[in-house]
Amino acid sequence: MSSKFKRISAKLFSYFVKGLLLLAPVYITGYIIFNLLDSLDSHFYFYFRGTGLALMVAIIMIVGFLGSTFISVPVVQIFEDGLARLPLVRLIYFSLKDLVEAFVGDKKKFNQPVKILFNKENGIQKLGFITQSDLQFLDIPEGSVMVYCPHSYAFSGEMFIVPTSSVTLLHLPTSDVMKMIISGGVSLSQENKN
Repeated sequence: MSSKFKRISAKLFSYFVKGLLLLAPVYITGYIIFNLLDSLDSHFYFYFRGTGLALMVAIIMIVGFLGSTFISVPVVQIFEDGLARLPLVRLIYFSLKDLVEAFVGDKKKFNQPVKILFNKENGIQKLGFITQSDLQFLDIPEGSVMVYCPHSYAFSGEMFIVPTSSVTLLHLPTSDVMKMIISGGVSLSQENKN
């Protein structure tokens, strides 16, 4: 083979890989969303594309409205008291409730992104979020905070109790820090790259 043919082949292959890298996330995201909407739509006897999504949004909004009125507060409390008596259900329900409230509730917990000095000798640092500043309920005196460090590409993480002297507040949007951690540092916002 000639060197010109090899160069052209290499260039075409690099275009193919670049196209694959650009299209694969779009295709996979579209595939997941399409299948989710399709499964929502399949629950109706009449078929209009998007009915499931519209109905799901409407139901969530109605439940949110009812959940925020003063009449339903005792009903929600009675419901949660009932769930609290079921050991396995209690564990799952309240863990998920706390997780959802940590991100979108009135008591957001992941709103203080930090960097902690994890290993002073080697200068190793971790990114995380302060979840508790007052640890007296654990008999830990002032001067330490609780930091949650999510794992990359997983729905898990580790909790550390760290001296405040090893914690540096990051002046970055919480969503950018979470995206950076979850993606293993691959997903950095353009503003932070420049």
